[in-house]
Amino acid sequence: FKMYPGRVLCKLPCSGEKEVDLAVQSAKAAFKIWSQMSGMERCRVMLEAARIIREQREEIATMETINNGKSIFEARVDIDTSWQCLEYYAGLAGSLAGEHIQLPGGCFGYTRREPLGVCVGIGAWNYPFQIACWKAGPALACGNAMVFKPSPFTPVSVVRLAEIFTEAGVPKGLFNVVQGGAATGQFLCHHPDVAKISFTGSVPTGMKIMEMAAKGIKPVTLELGGKSPLIIFSDCSLENAVNGALMANFLTQGEVCCNGTRVFVERKILDTFTKEVVKRTQKIKIGDPLLEDTRMGALINRPHLNRVQGFIKQAKEQGAEVLCGGDLYVPDDPKLKNGYYMRPCVLGNCKDDMTCVKEEIFGPVMSILPFDTEEEVLERANATKYGLAGGVFTRDIQKAHRVVAALKAGMCFINNYNASPVELPFGGYKSSGFGRENGRAAIEYYSQLKTVCVEMGDVESVF
Repeated sequence: FKMYPGRVLCKLPCSGEKEVDLAVQSAKAAFKIWSQMSGMERCRVMLEAARIIREQREEIATMETINNGKSIFEARVDIDTSWQCLEYYAGLAGSLAGEHIQLPGGCFGYTRREPLGVCVGIGAWNYPFQIACWKAGPALACGNAMVFKPSPFTPVSVVRLAEIFTEAGVPKGLFNVVQGGAATGQFLCHHPDVAKISFTGSVPTGMKIMEMAAKGIKPVTLELGGKSPLIIFSDCSLENAVNGALMANFLTQGEVCCNGTRVFVERKILDTFTKEVVKRTQKIKIGDPLLEDTRMGALINRPHLNRVQGFIKQAKEQGAEVLCGGDLYVPDDPKLKNGYYMRPCVLGNCKDDMTCVKEEIFGPVMSILPFDTEEEVLERANATKYGLAGGVFTRDIQKAHRVVAALKAGMCFINNYNASPVELPFGGYKSSGFGRENGRAAIEYYSQLKTVCVEMGDVESVF
């Protein structure tokens, strides 16, 4: 399994209805064993899986880089986040509990937190291994089984995760992987033995999954797209704000759902900020993602690269100014000449009604927009169907908290951007989805409450 830019890495057969059913039945059998284990027993197995991932960090990160095209530097961070996620939920597994409620006359009630059953995870291609861990961590900690379908563009690393879970000691079939596209996803969503669906991806696909889940009254968690605002006030630390803007736009070649791609800059510092951002963007090292000093690898595939280029062309036609980048990049290394590379792009002279400002590009394209007042920028920042994330850079801490309180977004950042520690819930408002991943909040979405009412005396009948 080696990296050949622009060529087929490997071939995997798509899972049909028969294969999906086998995977679900296998997970169902494993669920019976896993769900009866104590939280502490599940904890030990999950800690072992985390240990294996941590020990094989370099090997898995290399696989992820080849799988996705992101830099090895970033892939290592993804793998670290993955084992940390499993460790975090392993720690919670032993503490999951209901509550006891005293009732009149010596009677009482109690609640039990119970697993759902076989959960389906459907992942995206930008963080293949990490997304699988984000979904599997809380699901397994709560006692569920999971059938996971990675994106057909990045099918490989999740298979390694399934092997690691088996090595760690989960019951055979507890975490199964099926491969395929929309048809395979449909089989999963319609399967009568699937209890819950968690999806990460685009808004249109999320809507279809919600429709399919509704037919079986299945709960869903949807982590969808975004067009998040990043608000830079003139009283910020300029260097910090520039760093934040780069982190908010160019990680994983800009293919990040919570990226702050609408960068609102207070007019007083617009020229200074823009000049510095352009200077820094032009210095980003593009090329072989397996080299240590590469900071931007290749986009996922040719159609997506063409789509991103189309957005830039349209932006120019609508009056935006390309301040840097936006063109195709051909590395010096002849082995990489067929890779899907482009130079990171900064757009100036942007207006709120431009397509590049309204629609999710999902590539390395930053749109800079000036603003004058806090009230004005908040109204503009919230004028979107999306609500995944938002950020603010300012030295005025009162203003910072006031602004994030007013942002209609599920994940907000103050003087940083794109930090996603597993301890904190992650998810969106509005069309960016609902439900939460990570943090204690995810437990609510992978378990259900049973209420038990106990009568200590004779039943008083009204009949």
